[in-house]
Amino acid sequence: MAAMTKNIMIVGVGGQGSLLASKLLGHLLLSQGLDVKVSEVHGMSQRGGSVVTYVRCGEHVNSPVIDKGEADFIVSFEILEAARWLSFLKKDGQIVTNTQQIDPMPVITGAAKYPEDLVEKMKATGAKVDAMDCLKLAEEAGSAKAVNLVLMGRLSHYFDLPEEAWMKSLEANVPAKFLEMNKKAFLLGKNA
Repeated sequence: MAAMTKNIMIVGVGGQGSLLASKLLGHLLLSQGLDVKVSEVHGMSQRGGSVVTYVRCGEHVNSPVIDKGEADFIVSFEILEAARWLSFLKKDGQIVTNTQQIDPMPVITGAAKYPEDLVEKMKATGAKVDAMDCLKLAEEAGSAKAVNLVLMGRLSHYFDLPEEAWMKSLEANVPAKFLEMNKKAFLLGKNA
């Protein structure tokens, strides 16, 4: 991977495993000899609140923060979160998102309706959107909690890095008893 700076935003809802996803990515990119900065920006990180993690890598990265229009990738655990952070995507940037819908508070309380056709709406802005049902694949791997690894597997498509490097980072960051399941989830996402 050339050493130009890459900006990746991982967005989701509290309790979905975005922390592990960003740790995995940080570990992977460091192992490739890149300078990596990871910062977490919590909305309300309890279950249901918006959680954002910035991962920046390159030859030399000063700040962990990604501004509007700067993200090369937005990896989203939930489709509305992908749409919510769309303004941060670079022209030509790539969205990798789970199509799962998790109702935010205003929808739960009836104050708002969950928006429809979000993938089409995002594509209409010119964004490249790779949307798939990661929950289904996670369950196929053995746990609904493995959505994060399905997403990382999908993201790995867009990185010119060997699968072994991803697997090494998985081994370094995932408890042994969950390793096989998480590897399976990663591969299901990658090969979907």
